[in-house]
Parts: sequence; structure tokens; C-alpha cells
Amino acid sequence: MSALFSSFIHPFTVYLFISIYKSADNKHNRSNLLMYCVLFSPSDSCELKLDTNTAHRNLVLSEDNRTVTAVTEKQPYPDHPERFDYWYQVLCSDGLTGRCYWEIEWEGRVYLGVTYRGISRKGNSDDCALGRNDKSWSLDCHGGGFTARHNNRYTKIPVPSSSNRVAVYLDWPAGSVSFYSVSSDTLIHLHTFNSTFTEPLYPGFGFWVDDSSVSLCDI
Repeated sequence: MSALFSSFIHPFTVYLFISIYKSADNKHNRSNLLMYCVLFSPSDSCELKLDTNTAHRNLVLSEDNRTVTAVTEKQPYPDHPERFDYWYQVLCSDGLTGRCYWEIEWEGRVYLGVTYRGISRKGNSDDCALGRNDKSWSLDCHGGGFTARHNNRYTKIPVPSSSNRVAVYLDWPAGSVSFYSVSSDTLIHLHTFNSTFTEPLYPGFGFWVDDSSVSLCDI
């Protein structure tokens, strides 16, 4: 068992594994969990890069483009067909098709997720918003907790947002994307979406109120 744990990407995964393993209701579920955790390896960590051409004009990128903050003043970004013009959103530049893990820190009221590149960019329709269409999967984060969204269907998650750090694990081949709350000594599973992905997925971030921010974390 120690050899298995030594391959995990994140030290808190050991805690997460033990907690969920103990709660699994039968041997079959525990076997599936063991197989899943074996796939959670250090090579899954990925470094995201924000695509400035997608950023709404009320978003400021800073800290070498690793922090995004919603502001009241519009920024002088040039016109671009991939820029969101209503929803305060920004996508990352690289599409993902493997197993990928990343963490972010958030302030205010934000949402994060993954989307196909074909998500609409112009106008205020749900076709443009992460989690509100069949092209994207998202997690809302705010002081009162979390909400998972896909195709305009949502699931409220009864876990208080005691930490402002969230982890995402995308297993594209298996068709799953999972969200976790990260604190100093534990990982708490929030929600997993299961699907059959047909295209690369692009991480993205959205903002509900001014002064909200998201920062990409070093792992």
C-alpha cells in the first residue's frame, strides 16, 4: 500500500483515499476506488496558461497571467472572435485530452470548469456560460458553499467553503472531471461529472461580482 501512495500527485490524496475507502459499502466499490487512485500519478499535474484572447474586457490578468480579477473598468483588449463579450469569463489556451490535475485559489464569487472549444463567445445566452450548456461542466464557489452545473442543471453541494482552494482532476479517457476542496490537511471531494468526452477540454473561469479573483496555484 505504501508503494501505491508514493505515486500520488498530492499528499492530501492519501487522506482522501483512506476516508473514501473506509466509506465504500462493498468490496467491488473499494476495488474500483483502488484502480482509480492508481491512475492518480505525479505526471497528471499540469501547468495551465490563460488565453488572453478569450478574456472579457472587465477581467484583469496579472502575476505573469496567473491571476484573473474582475474589475469595473473595461480593459483595452483588442477585438477577437474568441473573446467573451457578456459573461465575465476566460479560458486556458491548451485543450486537454489526458489525465490532468490543477489547483486554484479563489476570492469573492467565482466559477470554474472545463469546456469544449466550440462554446459560444458572443451575447448573454446560456450557450456562452460555463456549466449552462452541453459543452461545459462547472463548479460555482462562494462563501455559502458550492454548486455543480452542466447543461443548465445544477447540484447544490452541502459542504461549507471553509477553504478558498479548489482542485480539479480531469480523467478525459475515463470521461470524468472531479472537483475537490483543499485545506491544510485534507482534500474533500465535492462533485464528479461523468460523460463521454469527444473533444479536447479547455479549463475556464468565470466571475459573478467585481473584485472576485482566481489564481493558478503551483503544485
